[in-house]
Amino acid sequence: MNTSWQRWAAARPRAAEAAALALTAVATISGVLVTRAIMSTPPLWPALALAVVACAALHWRRARPLPVLAVTLVCAMGVGALGYLLTPLLMGPLLAAQYSLSVHSPRRTTWYSALAAAVGMVATGLFSAPFHSMPVLSIVNPTAWVLLAAAFGSYVRVRREYAAARAEHAAREREEEARHRVFQERMRIARELHDVVAHHLTLADAQASTAAHLAATHPGQALDIIGKLPRTTSAALHELKATVGLLRQDTDHGDDFTPAPGLRDLPDLVDACAAAGLTVTVSVEGPARRLTPVLDLTAYRIVQEALTNVSKHAATPAAHVRLAYAPSWLALSVTNDAAPGGPSAITGGFGLVTMRERATAVGGTLHAGRRPQGDFEVACTLPLDDREDGQEHDPEGLAP
Repeated sequence: MNTSWQRWAAARPRAAEAAALALTAVATISGVLVTRAIMSTPPLWPALALAVVACAALHWRRARPLPVLAVTLVCAMGVGALGYLLTPLLMGPLLAAQYSLSVHSPRRTTWYSALAAAVGMVATGLFSAPFHSMPVLSIVNPTAWVLLAAAFGSYVRVRREYAAARAEHAAREREEEARHRVFQERMRIARELHDVVAHHLTLADAQASTAAHLAATHPGQALDIIGKLPRTTSAALHELKATVGLLRQDTDHGDDFTPAPGLRDLPDLVDACAAAGLTVTVSVEGPARRLTPVLDLTAYRIVQEALTNVSKHAATPAAHVRLAYAPSWLALSVTNDAAPGGPSAITGGFGLVTMRERATAVGGTLHAGRRPQGDFEVACTLPLDDREDGQEHDPEGLAP
């Protein structure tokens, strides 16, 4: 019922305002008539005139709360001076004005106005001759009603301010969460772009350099490498299109993008490295497990970035990839055969940072550095879900 009334009032504000003023006027005039019927001595028409003026002034209670409160206070004091007992019905316009001022005004204004109205009620009770012997009825009750209206209005104002503050805080939290999600998505796309561009361009550069070196002495091999170069650049463009396509709007549904790469694509990665002159061997230990898409992509990108570093920085063009499956984890390592005392894959740049971030994002660990044997190794451990007991076929050409 209360909800229905609120909906009706929100849909028809002018009608609701007129109804509230009419009900207040009826209650106030009824209070005058009832008191006049009981006491028989106070004059009727001046009291009715004051009641009508007080109710009419309530029309401006939101625009001019202080003047309206002053008018209703004077009218209430006038009715009391005429010999009427100031009951809540007779004080209806004053209480409504005090409540409205308390809701829409600062706290200091509220309580200063309430104090002034209380003083007016006390003065009226002290100088009202018919009720000198009843201070509770003539002084305490009117003062308490005024202070109660001020307190209730202040409570409503604080509740509204609190609700507004909560709504604003929730809006800020949503905006902050949205910004955080956008930042995380940008970081993810940046990692993808770095891996794609660094790997394919490094292979393309290695193929072009090798072809240029062999052009004079072994033109056949050079032409063969040049023939494989478009495959490398085409793969780079394809992955760039798929990655940048994530930045499109939701309304763009025209293209079907290839699924994200995974360990199933290791044979193609090995072939691409071989075309660039990097010999890569792969060993798999334990039965292969079915990986989640995120974990599968993470493992593939770590291997891809490690091989990219080997192509750029290793002393010898050879590397070994090891995959070890266990019930609760997957251990992968990429080792390059560095010459004794020679340089190995460096630990600087964004490559190792990106690999470490990827491993940490899925709850894994990654270590990179020179081993006691002198070669350089990138070792990563990724957690698996023990509940996943399904097997995945070994990628073609990877099983020992």
